[in-house]
Amino acid sequence: MNKGELVDAVAERATVTKKQADAVLTAALDVIMEAVADGDKVTLVGFGSFERRDRKAREGRNPKTGDKMIIPETQVPAFSAGKAFKEKVAPPGEK
Repeated sequence: MNKGELVDAVAERATVTKKQADAVLTAALDVIMEAVADGDKVTLVGFGSFERRDRKAREGRNPKTGDKMIIPETQVPAFSAGKAFKEKVAPPGEK
């Protein structure tokens, strides 16, 4: 599902126009990205949490030459699924 399909589904379920659904979805995603970029954790109970994590510097290899190189430390966005989301995807007791 891409963003356009998500907007269509939200508009249908919330009985609003596609334009309204797109505006709300875009605003929500922008707020989440800004908060995480500022170092805040965004928790949507049952859905999951978005946060910024630090990735330490590490040694890697250049795939073309095989030479060793140092990959600098950086910060990356991370998502942890909530309990309800996990159970929806893989209900307990099912394989």
